[in-house]
Amino acid sequence: MKLHRKTGLRATALGALAVSGALVLTACGSDDNTNPEGARKTNAAASDIDCGEAKGQLLAAGSTAQKNAMDLWVKNFQAACEGVEVNYQAIGSGGGITKFNQGQVAFAGSDSALKEDEVTESQKICKGGKGINLPMVGGPVAIGYKLDGVDGLVLDAPTIAKIFDSKITKWNDPAIAKLNPGVKLPDTTIQAFHRSDESGTTQNLGKYLSEAAPDDWKHDPKTKSWPAPGGQAANGSSGVATAVKDTNGAIGYFELSYATANNISTVKVNTGAAQPVEATTENASKAIAAAKVKGTGNDLALSLDYATKADGAYPIILVTYEIACDKGNKAETLPTLKAFLNYTASEEGQKVLSDAGYAPLPAEIATKVREIVPTLS
Repeated sequence: MKLHRKTGLRATALGALAVSGALVLTACGSDDNTNPEGARKTNAAASDIDCGEAKGQLLAAGSTAQKNAMDLWVKNFQAACEGVEVNYQAIGSGGGITKFNQGQVAFAGSDSALKEDEVTESQKICKGGKGINLPMVGGPVAIGYKLDGVDGLVLDAPTIAKIFDSKITKWNDPAIAKLNPGVKLPDTTIQAFHRSDESGTTQNLGKYLSEAAPDDWKHDPKTKSWPAPGGQAANGSSGVATAVKDTNGAIGYFELSYATANNISTVKVNTGAAQPVEATTENASKAIAAAKVKGTGNDLALSLDYATKADGAYPIILVTYEIACDKGNKAETLPTLKAFLNYTASEEGQKVLSDAGYAPLPAEIATKVREIVPTLS
């Protein structure tokens, strides 16, 4: 095998480690882990991961939507960077932001951008700076269901709104039947599951329903807490997915990766386009590509078009942010923070997302993230 050489580093490839079929990293050994500038190099000869001066433990918390992506990134980064540990707690976006603004974690994952009051709160922790939103993970929010005897299901925004607002309670309701001609729908009670914790996924679903079905969803689209009456609650995306998988007549919402991992059927959405749109990473990418940056300076908060009618564009989308201080990061964790986020935003880091049920960032947005991360201080 050909040796991979960098200044001050002799690396010998020892083998290939397959990570969830998405990325192959090759472990390597070195008798000199620093370059002349003192930056430690990657431990993976087949990888472009640059560990920089990463060391020790990096704590983070937040979005369960990005958990499966984060698991991949952490595994790859730790395989490449010897002695580094990244500990991400998937506790929900609200919990992650709280921990970040209390100074308990180096960064937070959130499925929605920081609110003004949260930015103000972050200034107490980010000395001389503030928390900024760095888009990192995109993807579809799948509407998953379990209904014995029904293998395909089409719904539109008004019907989804009425189901989750407890206004449609039977699977053979005329509104559902009209969208599914020829499908034998049972007289089964709908069991609608929602998140019990504060969640950016909940907020993104609410924004979609507010924009695409304003007459049928009157709840606050900005809230991360479930706003509608009725239904059943479960903790995290994994909890909602498990409940749907185990309950006939169930419906719930979660990231596509949870539907894929649990073999849960997903709804095609009638958006008014030529054909109902399936929840896929490709179809979500078509919708996310239309996103506009609404943040200022180094803040890259995005504005998404939830009411798109473009052919093949799946409308129930989210972009998960990594929230970090632009200035005032803790000196002991800053090198590891920058090295890790440099990797997740890199072409290699984004490449692993598709196989995990996520949509890589549009090139223009990813480029902006890659420019900002090295400037964190």
